[in-house]
Amino acid sequence: MATLAGAALPCLDLEESTIAILQNHYVLAVHDLRGSAQFLVDALQFEIVNEPPGWIFVARDNCMIMLGQCPASIPAAQLGDHSYFGYLRVDDVDAVHREMVARGFPPDREPEDKPWEMREFGVRTPEGHRLQVGQYTGT
Repeated sequence: MATLAGAALPCLDLEESTIAILQNHYVLAVHDLRGSAQFLVDALQFEIVNEPPGWIFVARDNCMIMLGQCPASIPAAQLGDHSYFGYLRVDDVDAVHREMVARGFPPDREPEDKPWEMREFGVRTPEGHRLQVGQYTGT
């Protein structure tokens, strides 16, 4: 039986698969391409790794966020709970939170222990895209 963060996943039989997920990418439609990229660089220490026309790709460790210039898209701030796009699992959530505060980017809230064995906090970009940053706390 497959597990995720120590929890059994009876509906998935991943042991029989020979396919590996090598990296995690997110794709976001943004209005302010340069400003959105700069927020991720300044607040979460991503780095710009590619700038094809109409796009900026930022990366940190095994995560890439592909920002696409979409001036006619619905602003993320108007999407309510649909503005969540990702979850960054880190090895020290409290350190990430402290670093963001020290750089002048206070997250939405302090890290909290959750019943799903994660300690996490939320981040909101200037355009309203939201992601969670968390650390596994289980055994």
